[in-house]
Amino acid sequence: MVITIRPAREGLLSRAGRALVGAARAVRWYATNLMGETAYATYAEHHRRHHPDSEPMTEREFWRRHYADQDANPGSRCC
Repeated sequence: MVITIRPAREGLLSRAGRALVGAARAVRWYATNLMGETAYATYAEHHRRHHPDSEPMTEREFWRRHYADQDANPGSRCC
């Protein structure tokens, strides 16, 4: 009797690969959201869904307002 282990091992490797890719995507998502890189895209999507009849701010206008709001309301920042 010959038992082949190869298919089970390949399944294990592909599961590990998928898990690694999923973990990398989660880390990338967290880092980009933490740094605020997706803030304008989030704003634009919200504006498109909830205010389709008005023109959204440009990205430049968005960031100017965002930083002005941060300066006016520092919250728990140290500086």
